[in-house]
Amino acid sequence: MAHVPAQTARPPLLRRWFPHPLLSLALTLIWLLLINSFSAGGLLVGLILGIAIPRLTSNFWPDRPKIRHYGKALRYILLVIGDIVVANIQVARIILFRPVASLHTCWVSVPLSLTNPEAITVLAGTITMTPGTVSCDLSADGRALLVHCLDAPDAEAAVREMKDRYESRLQEIFP
Repeated sequence: MAHVPAQTARPPLLRRWFPHPLLSLALTLIWLLLINSFSAGGLLVGLILGIAIPRLTSNFWPDRPKIRHYGKALRYILLVIGDIVVANIQVARIILFRPVASLHTCWVSVPLSLTNPEAITVLAGTITMTPGTVSCDLSADGRALLVHCLDAPDAEAAVREMKDRYESRLQEIFP
């Protein structure tokens, strides 16, 4: 029996133009938000960026990030947006009304149960986007995240809150 070489299936046209459709949509929307106005030209540039960037970077993404529950991911995004608003108000109060000497700034090491690189990146980004905390480093083995807290009288409580509020939800979203 003759050996027939395996043929690699050519990706469909849509997949070739939109290797990461959610990223394309997000980039287009972010562009429209950045220019702070809506016009046909602005939309066209956003669409060009939304198509070009994922296509140019698709070779750097060997696998698509797997999301287990899109509904939970949407709830997570809404939770983070709410936390950002609340934290902005809290940080504004701290800056305006509290003396610097009364702040309890600290560095905390958040031990990670997450193993998925995308989930760890989302956690680090979430912590950094929330005013009052900054993710600064990931340990060499990927098992701990170094975070600076602007005001954390109880460092252990701050770590527990990050793990309970964000990491536990990300474990449900990412496999």
